[in-house]
Amino acid sequence: MTPESIHALFSALRAANPEPRGELRHGNPFELLVAVVLSAQATDVGVNRATPALFAAAPDPAAMVRLGEEGIRGLIRTIGLFNTKSRNVWELSRLLLERHGGSVPQDRAALEALPGVGRKTANIVLNIAFGQPTIAVDTHVFRVANRTGLAPGKTPEAVEKGLEQVVPPEFKRHAHHWLILHGRYVCQARKPRCGDCLLRPQCEFSEKGT
Repeated sequence: MTPESIHALFSALRAANPEPRGELRHGNPFELLVAVVLSAQATDVGVNRATPALFAAAPDPAAMVRLGEEGIRGLIRTIGLFNTKSRNVWELSRLLLERHGGSVPQDRAALEALPGVGRKTANIVLNIAFGQPTIAVDTHVFRVANRTGLAPGKTPEAVEKGLEQVVPPEFKRHAHHWLILHGRYVCQARKPRCGDCLLRPQCEFSEKGT
């Protein structure tokens, strides 16, 4: 995809949705971090059903530690892998208190040192909570980047590197939100809605439907 096409693609996404938002509900950086950890191999809708009760009981790391692993488990039982996730949420809360005074660090290495936090989770937190122009590559971003020809790559890391290189600076702050939402609602895995796609003029997908 040419630089001109890439600029036109993101211009179209921005025009349609100037201020895209992540769909995980949260009230502060800690709640966002927990919600993203819980969202691994789960849907945002499913996480959003469970987190109101969890955050009401434990809105900060100290309260989460007091709630305990068993208490967390009981409140997130509807989410897949709840045993592992309850342990990770309790432990990351403890480490936030021990290492960071109860605050969520604004540093990738510090975030990735927490249980259940990988590169994608760290990128999401840095972007949404702290406004950093990071690009988180989930399954939707990976698919859109490859299918359109925007930033082809065989791994999420390769796609992230490609996007970092080709996305114009003016679009980087919101790039992954636009691509996630586009992949979730338009450029879907099994039946992409090519006829409704505002990126059709730039897209290089060889099997575009109507």
